[in-house]
Amino acid sequence: MKPHFTGIPFVVYPVTDMTRARAFYRDVLGLAETANWENQWIEFDIGSNTLALTSTMQGAQPGAQAGAAALETPDFEATVAALKASGVKFALEPFDSGVCRFARFLDPDGNHLILHRIHDPAKS
Repeated sequence: MKPHFTGIPFVVYPVTDMTRARAFYRDVLGLAETANWENQWIEFDIGSNTLALTSTMQGAQPGAQAGAAALETPDFEATVAALKASGVKFALEPFDSGVCRFARFLDPDGNHLILHRIHDPAKS
C-alpha cells in the first residue's frame, strides 16, 4: 500500500531571533498569532493552514533558501507596496506568470516567502 496524504497542515521555518521573527510575521505581515509554546514555537493560522516559527529545530539552517511558504493575497499590488514600504527585501520582483501574480520576499532570517495572487478564471 502506498502512503496517502490529505493535506499540508503546516509549514515551519527555523529562526534565530524569535522576538524579531514574531514582530515581522505579526506586525509587518499582519498575521494573527494563534499558538505559542514558551516562545520557542509560534504559529500563525492562514486560512485552513498554519505557518509556524521555531527556534529549536535541531540541524535546521534559517535562510537556507530552499523551500518557501506561499501566501495568497486578494490585493497583490497593494500588498507588494505595503511590504516594500516596511523595508521588506524582495528576492524576486513581482511578475505575471499568466496564471498568477508572483513575487518572492525574505523574512529577517532570510527564509523565503512567496506572495501569490491567482488570476480569476472568470475574468480571463
